Amino acid sequence: MKLEVIVLAAGQGTRMKSSTPKVLHSIGGKPMLQRVLGKVRDLAPQRTHVVVAQNSAEVKTALHDCDVNWVVQSSQLGTGHAVLQALPQIDVASHILVLYGDCPLVTLPSLKRCVLAGQDGLGLVTAIAPDPTGLGRIVRDATGRIKKIVEHVDLTPDQQDIKEINSGILSGPAELFRRYLPQITDANVQGEIYLTDLIGKAVENEIPVATVLASDHRDVMGVNDRVQLAEAERTLQWRYAERLMRQGVSMADPRRFDCRGQIEAGKDCYFDVNVVFEGNVHLGDKVTIGPNCLLRNVQIGSHTVIKENTVIENAELGRNCAIGPFARIRPETVLADNVYIGNFVEIKKATIAAGVKAGHLAYIGDAEIGEESNIGAGAITCNFDGKTKHRTIIGDRVFVGSNSSLIAPLIIKSGAAIAAGSSINRTVAHNELVIERSKQRHIEGGGSRFRKS
Repeated sequence: MKLEVIVLAAGQGTRMKSSTPKVLHSIGGKPMLQRVLGKVRDLAPQRTHVVVAQNSAEVKTALHDCDVNWVVQSSQLGTGHAVLQALPQIDVASHILVLYGDCPLVTLPSLKRCVLAGQDGLGLVTAIAPDPTGLGRIVRDATGRIKKIVEHVDLTPDQQDIKEINSGILSGPAELFRRYLPQITDANVQGEIYLTDLIGKAVENEIPVATVLASDHRDVMGVNDRVQLAEAERTLQWRYAERLMRQGVSMADPRRFDCRGQIEAGKDCYFDVNVVFEGNVHLGDKVTIGPNCLLRNVQIGSHTVIKENTVIENAELGRNCAIGPFARIRPETVLADNVYIGNFVEIKKATIAAGVKAGHLAYIGDAEIGEESNIGAGAITCNFDGKTKHRTIIGDRVFVGSNSSLIAPLIIKSGAAIAAGSSINRTVAHNELVIERSKQRHIEGGGSRFRKS
């Protein structure tokens, strides 16, 4: 079967009260339309057509790397009218699936079942909503076959209790769309051509309409305002949290968890509250993440502890490390096993060997540090001369005293010790002790000049 998909994304989104097009508002760190197109891509269609408004440059730019055919709907005259704009570009022998760019929680199984349901007629995804207020209802006959879709405002008293709703996600042969969609008029209160009226045409002409019931009504929820956007976000996050917990992760509070990418976690990991994951995150077994941490594109070995308020991005951490609190690990940093990085330590583009300790208030940038070395409080690598970044290379078992400045390019060989308060700009040999300080002077009574009286 040759499948072509039409994604409707031309709505103005006025209820969002935003200058950003509605389908570019994000949930889970991705624009809604991008999330929908990801599900479409998994269907492997022959072509995907995205119907957008006339002023759609921002949408096209944001999703420029998506392999889609952009179709412009110059005037927003309804969902049926939007599909009509795409029909001339669709092979008459194709099978069509129509879905919506503001329906970001739609699942791949529902889409696959809808496509199969529409092989001999029309397939329609429906759902059972606890509160269907404002949504179109599915009206069935005594045998259970669908008769029509009735919008909320048109419900009769005996239809008010119907809980089955129309998602608008529809599939069927292109030939059927071509034959009946042009027959639909805009003779309604809104003056629009509704795609849902195609169901009525099919019933009138005895064309089978098969429905597919979504497993969760939230799968097909449309997002029209920021309240619904927030609801969709929390639904998505709960699903991520539930999947991880079933795989062996514990969470202090699953409602205060945010995944904006992909997480692979080993057994017995623990996430405290307000942890944010972005990009691709890989965690070994028994990794502990403290509260208020951000992890972006990181790999963390088993038994490592990330303490509260720590930021780690584009980095690789070994096993049995302890990081934070209030530490920052910047891109291109690699920590070996058993590394300790304490509070207010920042590391950038550095390779840190096993057993290294940097306990407090240090900056390590563009550096290599050998095994079992110790970086004292307030020590920094001076890696930038105003034009160029330079590297600092420190050997094994080096002691760097507090408040030392290591002026790159610099090599400190294994076993050396740098006395506190030193500024070092020349190579330090094996096992050397280096002290670089001004002579201490004592001026009798000199302290009085700093007092008012």
